[in-house]
Amino acid sequence: MRRLKIGCAAVKQLADGVWHVNTLPIPNVVNAFVIEDVLVDSGTRHSAGLIKRSLQGHRINAHALTHAHPDHQGAAHELCEGLGIPYWVGARDVDAAENPKLIGERQPNHPMAQIYFRVFTGPAHPVDRALSEGDEVAGFEVIDVPGHSAGHVAFWRESDRVLILGDVLLSMNPVTMVRHLQEPKPYLTPHPAENRRSAKKLAPLEPKLVLFGHGPPMRDTQRFVEFVTQLPD
Repeated sequence: MRRLKIGCAAVKQLADGVWHVNTLPIPNVVNAFVIEDVLVDSGTRHSAGLIKRSLQGHRINAHALTHAHPDHQGAAHELCEGLGIPYWVGARDVDAAENPKLIGERQPNHPMAQIYFRVFTGPAHPVDRALSEGDEVAGFEVIDVPGHSAGHVAFWRESDRVLILGDVLLSMNPVTMVRHLQEPKPYLTPHPAENRRSAKKLAPLEPKLVLFGHGPPMRDTQRFVEFVTQLPD
């Protein structure tokens, strides 16, 4: 796919009306996406400047989250305030988006989880729309995929089988940057078994393009389906 020059930062077009936006200087570590005129996820509280530079010249009319974790909601308040756009969050994550203290309380009692919370969490911001399964966002269908967070959602476009799945699965370890398909770390996932059930819910879609919160895109449908199928119940 071609690279577009939006403002002073290059972003990569991945499919019709779908762009990848880095939220950190190192590519693919923490991802955000633009689908038509909606920004999906916003990195950490340190990501707003890079995202704003990347989006110059591209009209954004709403900001949606896959889930309210520190490395996905971090710059949401600054971006929504600065761009004057509404904030859309999965229904069961609305309270955490509006009170980030709950993000830390709901994470496993593990030092790494608490470090993530202290370093990356952004300010609260009022939610304008609670997303539920079956809702439509910029031509994508919302799918409930809880486990990694209570209100985690994925975005699915059936016409060309593009799936944005947040952290249900990762294609790269964001700490070591080793690339391979994997589950999110249990110390950042309150309910790993429920998250696996959510992953298994996505496999029958047989996506042609899978976009992750962490790691590069995947276009190998068979590999994705086989990985999910072998996950334990």
